[in-house]
Amino acid sequence: MNSVQWSTHTVEICGDVVTKRYLKGDVRALLDREWRALTLLAAHAPGLAPAPIAVDREAVLPTVVMSRVPGVPLRGTPVDAGRMVAMAETLDALYGAVPYDRLAGVPVRPDHRAGLIARLRIRHGQGPRPAAGTAVRAALREGMAWLDRSGHAFAPDVPGTPVFGPGDGNLANYIWDVDDSRIRVVDFEDSGRSDRAFELAEITEHVSGWIDGGLDATAFLACFDLTPEEHTHLRECRRLLALTWLFILSFEDPAHRRNPPGTAERQAGRLRELLG
Repeated sequence: MNSVQWSTHTVEICGDVVTKRYLKGDVRALLDREWRALTLLAAHAPGLAPAPIAVDREAVLPTVVMSRVPGVPLRGTPVDAGRMVAMAETLDALYGAVPYDRLAGVPVRPDHRAGLIARLRIRHGQGPRPAAGTAVRAALREGMAWLDRSGHAFAPDVPGTPVFGPGDGNLANYIWDVDDSRIRVVDFEDSGRSDRAFELAEITEHVSGWIDGGLDATAFLACFDLTPEEHTHLRECRRLLALTWLFILSFEDPAHRRNPPGTAERQAGRLRELLG
């Protein structure tokens, strides 16, 4: 048996079975979103995600048991053209998997636009860590100035056609199965109703997508047939997610650093390029 501990949960792998136990946070909400996603996708898009096996909401550590997805995570190596196309095919299938009448009853995913904006305003009031450099501080000011004039506060939270969103852009959650040249998705604890532009921005702006030079955002986004309205919304969502990541990285404790030195400065440059 292999066991790995993450910030909110542990994962135990025993043969073809994975057991996920939730440790902290709103554990039942995390579990409910994960279980809802697994059961919905098993019903409407079997094979895209782990199959649900069992759930125990009343355990000391609430638990979900699911099948093991074969393959290796995309994070950590460049995503070549074949895997990029496979990822886009999987996402197209996943976004459209849940019928509208079922999706209408699914809550909006956590940290969608309204939630992110509220958190950004709180973090802006706290300011970055004292050690944050000049470039980071300048980019944060420019980002907040853009947010203040962008009109986000008055726009609908999920514009356009709703989709089912996995809610986490970490490339570690996209598993490449070399045997059948297919990408599957894991980790749905932040999943819910969303829109395609926001979910694509979640992926392209996640630090895992560029810290290792892994994902060519322009080529990846070209795999999707977006409407003019989605292109406009995508640009704004990418700016919002890039600003969010700059705040996250500017608060990173150097003593417990999860990313290489200089990552916040690189993110400042990414944000300013998107704003430009």
